[in-house]
Amino acid sequence: MKTQFDILRKSRELVVKELEGLSMDQIHKIPEGFKNNIAWNVSHLVVTQQLLHYKLSGLNCLCTDELIETHRKGTAPTKTFTEEEFEEVLELLLGLPDTLQEDYEAGIFENYTEYPTSTGFTLTSIENAIPFNNFHEGIHYGIIRSIKKFL
Repeated sequence: MKTQFDILRKSRELVVKELEGLSMDQIHKIPEGFKNNIAWNVSHLVVTQQLLHYKLSGLNCLCTDELIETHRKGTAPTKTFTEEEFEEVLELLLGLPDTLQEDYEAGIFENYTEYPTSTGFTLTSIENAIPFNNFHEGIHYGIIRSIKKFL
């Protein structure tokens, strides 16, 4: 599993690198042909990881309920972050992979509620939720890169 945690950390570093030099206006812009913006995608990564790993394991998520409600699957951008608020999201984005690894190694993920994903793959344990989340993060990394081309 160590490799899966390393992949998660690396993918999030790549996401943050894509943000370099972008203004707050740019990360909130929804280009024509897209349903969301970079800020939503970044927040969605934080939220989805928490839901797939913690919530489905019957544990409390480590981000706010507000962030979850506004950035979970099926939502669209409704929030404009201040620089301070977005910085907090970035801290979660970069810090939560270490917390996940620590919690996994501590054995806190004892239960898991089966979850059929929109890709047709059914998650049945934390051991398949972690690699699936990495796949999900890769999709959104690609979307972020695509959005950037239209800014």
